[in-house]
Amino acid sequence: MAQIVDARGFSCPQPVLMTIREIKKTGKGQIEILVDTDTSKENVSRAAASQGWQVQNVAEESGGYRLVIKKDV
Repeated sequence: MAQIVDARGFSCPQPVLMTIREIKKTGKGQIEILVDTDTSKENVSRAAASQGWQVQNVAEESGGYRLVIKKDV
């Protein structure tokens, strides 16, 4: 089951910091991140990639985005 980081309502860099914290805690697998701005979506995607995670999906939802990131190893 994927971990969920709800970063809606936070401005950058908070969503990035919350994502990095979950990446370090989880280590591998799948994480879903909920954000509500384009800037947070882009920054979280870049931060995840810099940590070796792949952005599997970005879905627009009511008032924001759901990003799914994954790391197998």
